[in-house]
Amino acid sequence: MKLLILGGTRFVGRALVEEAQAKGHKVTLFNRGQSNPDLYPDVEQLVGDRDGGLEVLKGQHWDAVIDTCGYVPRLVKDSAELLADAVDQYTFISSISVYSDFSQMGINEYSPLGTMEDETVETIDAETYGPLKVLCEKTIDEVMNGRSLHIRAGLIVGPNDQSDRFSYWPYRVAQGGEMLAPDNPNSLVQFVDVRDLAAWTITATEQRITGAFNVTGPAEPLTMLTLLETCKETNGGDATFTWVHEKVILANEIAPWTELPLWVGSDESFAGFDTVNCQKAITQGLTFRPLTETVRDTLTYLNARPADYEWKNGLAAEKETTVLKAWHER
Repeated sequence: MKLLILGGTRFVGRALVEEAQAKGHKVTLFNRGQSNPDLYPDVEQLVGDRDGGLEVLKGQHWDAVIDTCGYVPRLVKDSAELLADAVDQYTFISSISVYSDFSQMGINEYSPLGTMEDETVETIDAETYGPLKVLCEKTIDEVMNGRSLHIRAGLIVGPNDQSDRFSYWPYRVAQGGEMLAPDNPNSLVQFVDVRDLAAWTITATEQRITGAFNVTGPAEPLTMLTLLETCKETNGGDATFTWVHEKVILANEIAPWTELPLWVGSDESFAGFDTVNCQKAITQGLTFRPLTETVRDTLTYLNARPADYEWKNGLAAEKETTVLKAWHER
């Protein structure tokens, strides 16, 4: 298969390139040439910009395109229209953020989608990210006339993840000692290893599967307690978990999801956030590697980062110590 990847040199794109190459596909990358430009010297790279710089894609043909970096409908429309006659299928990396109501448990592909009052807005933030992805999906469907696959990914984790939203936990557990754990040990968490996401995306693209699919995991419900215990069993150390009540966490201005990654608290509007139904993709072959492998490989990646790396998410050590002290003295 001749495969065009829009992006391809960062987190998800890298996993897609490596999976495609492992399966013997011929890969072409299109990007601005700014992130890791020397990463794949053996891969054809077309340099251009989605915003008015697509000319380099004209006059060629691929079996499929995988769009890893589509966020603004106007720009996605430009690439889809240019590639409509140049590819047989358009695979789009979307997001479970497309759904409008996370208070509902077991969200599936037919659940209500987010909307925007002003669909010309192109500012990407917490409020617009999901609805913009919805508009991107709709745009691709209209242009490709049914030849499109939408991968509605959950939180993507694993090696090369620079968001630190999952990485904090394997790293913090490996540091050992008493650590703050968020509120309810039985709260559910969902995420997908980038390599599992890439494997299913390539396979589904090969098979010309179309439509929308939720892609997150694992296959069975996973609690925060099991995650932390798995981190400890996999990486060793003497970490102990102190489950601090949500009221104390919030009173100390610790932010859910960012300072305590994976945890969204008891807000009823997010009651179904970690119960997204992925059975449709599982039925079509989506599989998940053992959690121990994701934890181990994530920590290996983290340990190779520079010592002065500035974490984007996670709880600062000083703040953690202060809150644990207050918890014990309450």
